[in-house]
Amino acid sequence: MTTSTLTPAAPARPPRQSLPRRAFALLRNTWRGLTSMRTALMLLFLLALAAIPGALLPQRSLNAPKVDKYIADRPTLGPWMDRLELFDVFGSFWFTAVYALLFVSLVGCIVPRVFDHYKALRTPPVQVPRNLGRLPHHAKATTLDAAPADVIARARKGLRGWRVIERAEQDGVTLSAEKGYLREFGNLVFHLSLVGLLTSVALGKLFGYEGNVIVIADGGPGFCTTSPAVFDSFRAGQVVDGTGLTPVCVRVQDFQADYLPTGEASMFTAHIGYQTGGDIASNTWRDTTIQVNHPLRVAGDRIYLQGHGYAPKFTITYPDGQTRTEAVQWRPDDGSTFLSSGVLRFDPPGGMFANEDERRKHQVAIEGLFAPTAFLHGTLLTSQFPAMNDPAVAVDIYRGETGLDTGKPQSLFALDPQMISQGRLVKDQRVNLKPGETATLGDGTKVTFDGAEQFANLQVSHNPAQSWVLLSALSMMAGLLVSLVVKRRRIWLRAYPDTTSEDQRRTVVEMGGLARTDQAGWGGEFDRLRERLLGEPPTPGD
Repeated sequence: MTTSTLTPAAPARPPRQSLPRRAFALLRNTWRGLTSMRTALMLLFLLALAAIPGALLPQRSLNAPKVDKYIADRPTLGPWMDRLELFDVFGSFWFTAVYALLFVSLVGCIVPRVFDHYKALRTPPVQVPRNLGRLPHHAKATTLDAAPADVIARARKGLRGWRVIERAEQDGVTLSAEKGYLREFGNLVFHLSLVGLLTSVALGKLFGYEGNVIVIADGGPGFCTTSPAVFDSFRAGQVVDGTGLTPVCVRVQDFQADYLPTGEASMFTAHIGYQTGGDIASNTWRDTTIQVNHPLRVAGDRIYLQGHGYAPKFTITYPDGQTRTEAVQWRPDDGSTFLSSGVLRFDPPGGMFANEDERRKHQVAIEGLFAPTAFLHGTLLTSQFPAMNDPAVAVDIYRGETGLDTGKPQSLFALDPQMISQGRLVKDQRVNLKPGETATLGDGTKVTFDGAEQFANLQVSHNPAQSWVLLSALSMMAGLLVSLVVKRRRIWLRAYPDTTSEDQRRTVVEMGGLARTDQAGWGGEFDRLRERLLGEPPTPGD
C-alpha cells in the first residue's frame, strides 16, 4: 500500500502595485511621518541643538575679522568648518532646512487638530456608561419625594459652565456633562503661536536691516540713515536693497560712562538729538536719553547704545601756518582699562606743493596707543583706569605716502606695512604726549595732541515683524498656561426609581466621574461636586 503526502499549495502572491501607486504610498507615509507630533518635537530639539554652534563660534555676520582670525589660527580645521557654514549658522542651508521642516511639521500637526477640536465642540457629551461603578470616581445616593426627572433638573442647575445634555432611558433619566475644552484650545493656541513666532522671525530677517555706526560725542556731526554707506557695518534682509531705509538723523550731544572703583562699567548714558519725518524738513531736533538696553524707538526703528571708546584729537601745523585738525576713533584693545590703538592720516592743504607727487610725499600719519588714565613704565605707556582722568598717547609719527590716493582699502586702526617696508612712509618721531604737548618734525611741521573725545557705538535696527514676535510669544505663554491649568473632565448621573423599596417616591441617583488626563486634585473636585449635586458629604476613603 502506497501512502502519498499532499503538499499544500503556496498562497498566491498579491498583485504588485503599479509605480504611481507605490509613489503615492511613499509620499503619503512620508507626509504622515513628517506631520506627527513626535517628528515635530524631534525637529524642535534638533533646531535647538543646531543653534549651539551659533552661540559658541564667532559668526561672520557679527564679527567677520574674528572669524578670519579663528580660521587663520586653525589652518586645517577652520576651512572645513567654514565649508559647513559653522560661522554663518543661522543662514546656513542645514539650519534653514531644519527650520523649514519644523514649520511644515507644525502646520501639518496643527491643522487637523483644529478641525478635530471644532468637531468636538459640536459633538454632545457621550452617553452615560452602563456601569458607573467601574469608573475611578463613583457615588450613589437615595432621594425621597422627588421624581428622577426632578433630580436631574436640580443637578443640572448646579453644573453651570459645563456642557450638559439630558437623555431619557426606559427606567429613568440620565445626564452627561463635560468641561475643560479650553485645555485643547490652549494647546492649539500654543502651537499656532509657535508657528506665528517662527513666521515672524523669518519675516523680520527678510524685511529687516541692522546697521552700526560710530558717532563722535560732544557736538560731533552725527549721521542720517540715507543709505547703507553711512554705516560702518550694515546687514540687510534678503529683500532689502538699502533704498527704503527709514529716514532718521541722530547726533550725540554728550556721553557719560559710569564706572565702579574696580574699573567695571556700570552704565553708559548718551544724551542725543534726533530728527524723523517732518522734523527733517523743518530742521527740528528732539532731545532724549538712551542707555544700554533702553533704546530710542522712533518711526519703526530702534536705536541702541552698544558701547563707547575714545577718539584722540591731533592738530597738524604746517610750516606755512596752515593747520589740519582731526579726531578719529581708536580701537579699545583692553576692555578693562580702554588702552586703545589706532591711526590718523593727514593730507596737506591744497596749494602747498607744486604737484600731486610732492603733495603725496608730505602726508603725515600718526600710529600708536591712547591711555585714558596714563601710567608710564619708563617710556612704555599703559592705562590704569577706563575713565579719562589723565589722558596721554604714545605715537609713531610718519611722513611720506600714507596710501590715501592708491585706491587700496586702508585699515582704520593700522598703517599699510607695505608702504613702510618700501620706504614710501618713513618714521620721523616716536614720542609720548599729553594734552597740549607738541612734537616737531624734521621739515618744521608741528604735531599737537589736543586731548580726546568720546565716541558712542550706535546700532539702528529695523524689524517690521517685532510686534508680531512679541504677540506670538505672549500668546504662546498664555496658551501653555491654559493647557497646564485646565483639566478635561466628565460627569455622568443616572436617576431611576428604587424598585427594591415599597416606597415608590424613592429615587436612586448614581454619579460617576472621569478625567481625560490623570490630574492631581480631580478627586477633591469630584467630592465637592457630589456634595453639591447629591447633597451627600464626601466620605473618607471614597
